[in-house]
Amino acid sequence: MQYHIVLNRKFSLEDINQDAKAGKRPGHVMWDISKLLRAKIHFPGDEPLLLQDKIWAKIMGSPEHWALARKLSTQLGEDDVVFCTGEDIGTAIAALCGAQTKRPKIVVFNHQIQRLKGYLALNLFRLIDKIDVFMTASPSQADFLHRYLPKERVCLFTEQPTDISFFTPAPPSPNKLRPIIGSGGLEKRDYVTLAAATQDLDVDVNICAFSPDAKALSRSFPKVIPSNMSHRFYDWDELVQLYRDSDVVAVSLLENNYQAGQSTLFEAMACRRPVVVTQSPGIIQDLVDSGCAIGVNEGDVQGMKKAIISLLNNPEKAEAMAQRGYELVLKQYNNKHYIETLVSELTSRYGSPLSKVEVTQ
Repeated sequence: MQYHIVLNRKFSLEDINQDAKAGKRPGHVMWDISKLLRAKIHFPGDEPLLLQDKIWAKIMGSPEHWALARKLSTQLGEDDVVFCTGEDIGTAIAALCGAQTKRPKIVVFNHQIQRLKGYLALNLFRLIDKIDVFMTASPSQADFLHRYLPKERVCLFTEQPTDISFFTPAPPSPNKLRPIIGSGGLEKRDYVTLAAATQDLDVDVNICAFSPDAKALSRSFPKVIPSNMSHRFYDWDELVQLYRDSDVVAVSLLENNYQAGQSTLFEAMACRRPVVVTQSPGIIQDLVDSGCAIGVNEGDVQGMKKAIISLLNNPEKAEAMAQRGYELVLKQYNNKHYIETLVSELTSRYGSPLSKVEVTQ
């Protein structure tokens, strides 16, 4: 059986791997997965675009995704297993490659299929008949898929790829002047609540968040940024130091059904920092229940403020929570465990790989 990994955008896994080995950034799990599966790696490149690619992309994905899928539909057959890293590229691959009589086996990791575009794609492209396994990290997404699919075709995959060789505990910066509340990300972030909870505290609120998308920024942040809050782009070295400098990492979220905020959450835990997080069903609630984080309700300014103050005023409590989270990441929520579990999931269904790795575009 020949395995294939289809990425949803063009980047060099080899370059990332080299930088990771040099300690410049975290590694990417797909590099090691491709090696273990002896998989061919594909990503959108310079394939010519057709009008139909642009039309289909209005439902899901980009024109480049559809152009790549069109090319692969002439190359893949029944002896191939295709793993797609998201429903954007996965929809295109399934719609075109899955239409063949002797089609490949198709596995798609779904991040946010439970939305209008996802519903349209499922029905318009008959994805239920063309995708063999729907994977997701979200219980809500899994429940949605179970409405249409038997249990064995939906895989709730809750592992988290955190590079614990990069995100590690270390001392704070020597020039730190007062407590820091750290945070990061833009997806479904609620910095309005975090700003209101911290604006009158004697702390600095430092956020790794940058985007040219003005709409995302206007939704995520208050109209007037408090004097003790800042947000900007952080490179990898700056980001890991931000975690280490943070007395508390606050992951403040808007309502969502796909487990937003997990990368920030687990990176902070890998750096052994205490975490306050907006509660949501699934992994986040499990972490709160196990005492690895303090959970607050969405939009609860006073709850967020109380949780942050409780950790700032009780260093022993904060350290104990941080240690529990750190041990959990070392045991389960890390790159090694993610890679082993995903490879095991695929090979248990489709067998061992047979050929050498080849990177294509």
